[in-house]
Amino acid sequence: MSTHHLDWTHAFTARLQGLCVEQSSFAARAGEAARRLKEESEANLLPYLSMPFAEELERDLPQVLEGIRACKHMILLGIGGSALGARALQKAFSPAQDRPGHTGPWLWIADNIDAGSLTAWMAALEAKDTAVVVISKSGGTIETMAQYFLVRRWLQERLGPAWKKHVVLITDAASGKLRAEAVQEGLPSLPVPDNLGGRYSVLSAVGLLPAAFLGMDWKGLLRGAAAVAAPLIDSAFSASSLARHPAWHLAVWNRELMERGYDELIFFSYIPLWNYFGAWFSQLWAESLGKEGRGSMPLPAVGVTDQHSVNQMFLDGPRNKGCLFLTCDGLDKGPAFGKDVPAHWNWLADKRFGDLLLAEGLGTRMALCENKVPLVGIAMHKADEEAAGRLMGLCMSVTILTGWLLDINPIDQPAVELGKRLANARLGAPGLTDEHRSLNAFLAVDGKDIQEF
Repeated sequence: MSTHHLDWTHAFTARLQGLCVEQSSFAARAGEAARRLKEESEANLLPYLSMPFAEELERDLPQVLEGIRACKHMILLGIGGSALGARALQKAFSPAQDRPGHTGPWLWIADNIDAGSLTAWMAALEAKDTAVVVISKSGGTIETMAQYFLVRRWLQERLGPAWKKHVVLITDAASGKLRAEAVQEGLPSLPVPDNLGGRYSVLSAVGLLPAAFLGMDWKGLLRGAAAVAAPLIDSAFSASSLARHPAWHLAVWNRELMERGYDELIFFSYIPLWNYFGAWFSQLWAESLGKEGRGSMPLPAVGVTDQHSVNQMFLDGPRNKGCLFLTCDGLDKGPAFGKDVPAHWNWLADKRFGDLLLAEGLGTRMALCENKVPLVGIAMHKADEEAAGRLMGLCMSVTILTGWLLDINPIDQPAVELGKRLANARLGAPGLTDEHRSLNAFLAVDGKDIQEF
């Protein structure tokens, strides 16, 4: 087909047998969801759908990019949603960095507390050729700020006052520690829009500045997302139009899965360069929906690699999994096999290398369906930036709507914040009395029951 589309043929199997989206009890909540979409978009609470920041971004991002255009390298300091989207886009649309003979540009993503990598970058890269992008809306993300303190000193030691031309801060527009740093030092900056949490921020400056640095069609990413999301916040939007939207169909389907004990959701990608979209989706889904004992566990899988590993569990393990199965019929198939293949493999002659991907994708999809795994196919006609924007816009829309059907808040992440506070307390941060008390109690018994191996 010449369009991107969802394939529902095998979505309602096993414990969902006999159902369809329209017959689901959750579909009756379309009116409620449509009203909420209208109210929250008008209050600017859904910027990942309405993208009110797009016009300002299209004006300001090229100016910031021009200031670092001469750099060959970009070090991105960010974690979680500040890095996963950028990495997915890098792998999808700038794969040359992983291939022989690459001459730049390079993107290095510091998304963990990895002293070895950070030290290696500062030892091997020329500071004069390197831009550093620091991403934290609050400016209080300890991992990112710790990296920044070290990299800032490295730039200052090598460049003197010129270090300021090599740093871009992406942070809150008006407040926070990084915003204060931008004002005090006169550093170029771009905003993280209000009400735009990290896992929803890939199509803001957070993901699009590194995308633009690498030469991607970053405006195409915005166009693709808007094509999916904009109808959801249109002034003429209604319950009946929501009931026809693919994001609503997927939300209702996922809610039915959870209702019937399917507590794991496979995201199986058969678009090789889009494999890291699985990691991006996993954070989006898990951090948004894993609350109050609810939600489903995302399981990113890569075709064909995971056919030879975790697919055994998918096919013959517990019957608690649904599947989103991502394919594209417009991929380059690569070289053809000649007549010189050994006799035992002569059935490959004249076929192309990419035919294997299509055949194995079909085989895996059929095996999942025959083993009664409810499956929705996500078929992309192309795998360009606009198509990726469509997929990301769809995933974010589905996540929000599924959260509402679960009666939880898909925007916050309260459990994650506890671990951050405990870590800060361990390092001596002030004002965390309760966390210090919990740490002392935990450490008093921790490690008393150990076993060597």
